[in-house]
Formats: sequence, structure tokens, C-alpha cells
Amino acid sequence: MDVQVVWTAPRRFDGRSLETGARLTMDARPDAGGTGAGPSPMETVLMALAGCTGIDVVGILTKMRAPLEGLVIDVSADRAADHPKVFTAIRLRYVAWGRGLQREQVERAVRLSEEKYCSVAAMLRTTATISVEIVTGDRPPQAAVAP
Repeated sequence: MDVQVVWTAPRRFDGRSLETGARLTMDARPDAGGTGAGPSPMETVLMALAGCTGIDVVGILTKMRAPLEGLVIDVSADRAADHPKVFTAIRLRYVAWGRGLQREQVERAVRLSEEKYCSVAAMLRTTATISVEIVTGDRPPQAAVAP
């Protein structure tokens, strides 16, 4: 796996996969000298965690033939007070829905992702406690807003 990140003033970094060409922009917040043109690197790490586990969960539920219609993963985190300010606690909230979707199916898929498949979670667990909340239903809850 190879990537390249190129600096663009003042604090923006444009990354791309050298294998697929996929691109991502990261930037510092305006109060840290950036323009906010993209998520910060630490926000990107949380997005990577949600994406990693989300890919797993959708794949596992598909293999189960579970009637998944939608999935939103909210992530919040606490960081250490001192540098390098690693994550110390991460909370994942999975909101999954589909007519006939069973909570047990989602719980099993999340557990398999967290314990076995998600490499991002495995790395983050070395510094942070990861907790999980699961919400299921037949249709999307009011609070589940997809980007």
C-alpha cells in the first residue's frame, strides 16, 4: 500500500493513493493556521475507523442476508492533554435500519469487525478504549443524517 501527501500552503495536505488514484484533502482548522478545506489528520483517523468498521459490517450483514437498508456511524473521541495528544477514548454509535433487520445480526457484525477484521480499530485500541452503541430499527431514525 502506497500513498503520497503533498503540502499546499498554508497547512493543507493533498493525499492520493498511488495504487488507485483516490484523493483526500486534509487541512488544519482556521484557528490552527489552516483554512479548514478538509478534515484534520486526527478527524481523518476517526473517519478511517468508521469507514473500516462500516465496510466490515455491511459485508458481514450482506453475507448474513440481513435486510440492511442504511447505516450511519457516529464517532466521538477524547484526546490526551499532552503531546502527542493521542486518542484515549473513542465512542462509536452504529445506527442501522432495514425492514426485518434484527439487532442480533448487527451486534454480531459489529463484534466481528471490532474483534477480528478492522485493522484501524486494532491499531487505535493500543492507546484508546473503544466503546460501542448500537441502534436498530425498520427505518432511519430522525437523527440519522447521511452526508
